[in-house]
Amino acid sequence: MTDTATSHAPPAPPAPPAPTVSVIMNCLNCGEHLRAAMDSVFAQTLDDWEIVFWDNGSTDCSADIAQSYGHKVRYFRAERTVPLGAARNLAIARARGEFIAFLDCDDLWRPEKLARQVALFRANPAVGLVSCDTVMFSGDKELSRQFQAAPPARGKVFHELMTTQWISMSSAVIRRAALDAPGMGGHWFDESLNVCEEADVFYRIAWDWELDHVDAPLARWRVHGGSTTFRKFAQFADETEAILAKHIRMYRDYERDHADLVALLRRRAAFQRGVALWREGKGSEAREAIAPYAGSSLKFRLFWMATFLPGGMFDAVAGVYFALPSFLRR
Repeated sequence: MTDTATSHAPPAPPAPPAPTVSVIMNCLNCGEHLRAAMDSVFAQTLDDWEIVFWDNGSTDCSADIAQSYGHKVRYFRAERTVPLGAARNLAIARARGEFIAFLDCDDLWRPEKLARQVALFRANPAVGLVSCDTVMFSGDKELSRQFQAAPPARGKVFHELMTTQWISMSSAVIRRAALDAPGMGGHWFDESLNVCEEADVFYRIAWDWELDHVDAPLARWRVHGGSTTFRKFAQFADETEAILAKHIRMYRDYERDHADLVALLRRRAAFQRGVALWREGKGSEAREAIAPYAGSSLKFRLFWMATFLPGGMFDAVAGVYFALPSFLRR
């Protein structure tokens, strides 16, 4: 009887250990500023991280830049371009870290950012999200610092966050367990939203978890000329109402226990819708939209007067409005 040898494939190499932080970078033709953003991750004093780079169909040099950084960058390319919220979900699904950070591809981090934020998570397991102060800049010029006057609230601060949303995307680090918790309603970024999807995630985390904040300008938010964010008032109005409807659906007795927030969001949506109508030259319809709140604050009184001006003056009036102190814009 002759023995025959049995061949065996060599064992697969063990999977690398999961990193402490997964840095989500979503990109669509980001080549101009991408290298500086990625360099700011590689400069972190905490070095136990991975970049999950989701290329949403770039046609510029972004793919070459991202893949030139080596094994700490896990590069994925979409088969088709999808909205940003959906692209973020696709990237999160591939993240292995205990904590999830987000860096928009034209923003920057200070070297100590992740280390200081992770330290706050380690100090308190009830914390689900840590933000930091953010500097807005354009070119070589610093425009403003988000919390120069005072830092935001810490702890169980759902109400405060709903009143004044202070978390910039590139400042946020989220505990993965908070993203996956039942209280999130079964999804991460709501793909039905296009302008408020970030705030929606932060609100749902704040409902169940504590928030903390590093009171130092560790994130730098690049401001581009010609930004269209503040031209999307009609979308903001629709999505503010959608978020309110979601909260009423998800949280028991919300309308009774948070009647002030219900009123706040309805007032906010009315203002956003009024601005959208005025920009379209529909001043009388804009006044009708805000009529229930016309005398409720200086913001509404000023806007009521602005609706008698031509909608073509939107840019000039918006410039004045956004130069006002934040307490006058509530």
